[in-house]
Amino acid sequence: MVERLSTLFELQLIDNHLDELEELRGDLPAAVNELKYQIKSLEQQVEAKEEEKNNSLEKRKQNDEDVERLSNNLKRFKAQLYQVRNNKEYDALTKEIDHAEEQIGKFEAETKALEELSQKLKIEIKDVEPQLEKFNEELKEKEAELKQIIKANEREEARLKDKREKVASKVKKPDYNTYMRIRKALGGKAVAFISRAACSGCHNVVPPQRQIEIKSNKRIFSCESCGRILIGQEVAEEVETKAQL
Repeated sequence: MVERLSTLFELQLIDNHLDELEELRGDLPAAVNELKYQIKSLEQQVEAKEEEKNNSLEKRKQNDEDVERLSNNLKRFKAQLYQVRNNKEYDALTKEIDHAEEQIGKFEAETKALEELSQKLKIEIKDVEPQLEKFNEELKEKEAELKQIIKANEREEARLKDKREKVASKVKKPDYNTYMRIRKALGGKAVAFISRAACSGCHNVVPPQRQIEIKSNKRIFSCESCGRILIGQEVAEEVETKAQL
C-alpha cells in the first residue's frame, strides 16, 4: 500500500512541474486559439460574400443574354406589325410585344439591383481586409512568443512527460481514474499530505484518529473537507527525496 500511495504522490509531483511549465505560457494558448477562431470567422464571411458576388455576376450575365434575346424578338415582332392581315394577328403581336417589353424591364431592374448588391459586397469585403490583416499580424506575433516559451522548456517538458508516462503505468487504473477526476475538479491537486495536523490541499484540520489511520498506510484515505487523496507526511517527504525532479 505504501508503494501505491508513493506512486500516486510521485505522479502528483510530476504533474505539479508540468502545470508550472504550462502556466509560463499564460493566456497565450487561449489568445492564439481565439485569434484563429476570429480569423476563420472573417475568412468565412469574405468567402460567403465572394460567392454571393460571383453568383450575382453570373445572374447579370444571364439577364443580359435574356435581354438581348428578348430585344431581338421585340424588333422582329415590331417589324411584323406592318405585315399583319387582320386584327387577330395584330392583337397577338402587340401582346407578344407587351410581354417582351415587360420581361426586358424586369430583367433590367433585376440587373441594376444586382449591380448595386455587387458594389455593396465589394465594399464590405474591402472593409474586412484591414481587420483580417491585423488579426493575422497579432496571431503571428503571439504564435512566435508562444513558440519561444515552448522551445525554452521543451527538453524539461519532454523529460517530465517521459517520466510521467513511466510512473502512470505503475498506477492501478481505478486509482488513476480517481486521481484524474479529483485533479480536474480541484485545480490540478489530487494528492495532499498531512502537514501540521491539516490537509496540505485545503488546510482544514484532519481529526486525530484519521491522522493515525492515514499514517498507518493501510488503505487510501480522502480528506473529509476537500476530497483529495491524503497521505502521511513521512511518505510525502520520502517520495520528494527519491523523485529527484
